[in-house]
Amino acid sequence: MTDWTPHTLRARSWFESLRDRICAEFENIEAEAGSAAQFEFTTWAREEAGNPEPGGGTRGVMKGQVFEKVGVNISTVHGTFAPEFAQTIHGAGADNPGFTATGISLVAHMANPHVPAVHMNTRFLTTSKPWFGGGADLNPPIPYAEDTADFHAAFQAACDTHGADYYERFKAWADEYFYIPHRGVHRGVGGIFYDHLDCDSDAAFEANFAFTRDVGEAFLAVFPRLVRRRMGAAFTAADTQQQLEWRGRYAEFNLVYDRGTLFGLKTGGNVDAILMSLPPRAVWS
Repeated sequence: MTDWTPHTLRARSWFESLRDRICAEFENIEAEAGSAAQFEFTTWAREEAGNPEPGGGTRGVMKGQVFEKVGVNISTVHGTFAPEFAQTIHGAGADNPGFTATGISLVAHMANPHVPAVHMNTRFLTTSKPWFGGGADLNPPIPYAEDTADFHAAFQAACDTHGADYYERFKAWADEYFYIPHRGVHRGVGGIFYDHLDCDSDAAFEANFAFTRDVGEAFLAVFPRLVRRRMGAAFTAADTQQQLEWRGRYAEFNLVYDRGTLFGLKTGGNVDAILMSLPPRAVWS
């Protein structure tokens, strides 16, 4: 894999280790609830004409008593963007359409409407520029101020370690990005979103890689705590209806506006893995 640099391989190794720890913790939560649910993993290989090493990934899905549906995906792929799409990607273009990408992507839809759904992803891309991006946002059908505050505090702590303005910038970016214009609403209570953290030197790579690792650690520290806080709460049919209507909004965002969905579909990714973000059930009134 001569085009897969040591930086890509280091990032891939970290994303895989984070995936393993997240999945183990989610399975522990299921066990605490008396469920034997576990992740089922399916590997997939990307195909691209004339490309002997296009890469691939692993799709992990669990359907349990607490997690109605949770997907944790890993992929490392290498290839060429279509010319028009290349012009929309940082560091790429019609004259430089090649890319390498590695990352983790997670979406959890919960059985109890009092437990917030969540999204998290971090990634490392190399075009003419190597760069990190990612973030996480909380998506509660029934918001609780305590949960929102704890989620944001965890990511603010991760941001503050690396840049005095990181949290303010990346929170604002999430508020702008995770918005559904045709509904005039945000899809959740926010979080952080960052992109194009350029790694034009080894020092820049190390700094941005350290930040990206801290984002993953913040997620692993805070989200299971929120799940355990709410997973035993009683709920009504009206609560479930509210959850299903909110999931419809979530599906609209991911199918119409989500950059990760578009990137996966435009680069020959596994369709089932790309669309694992969609909820298992939703309604539109």
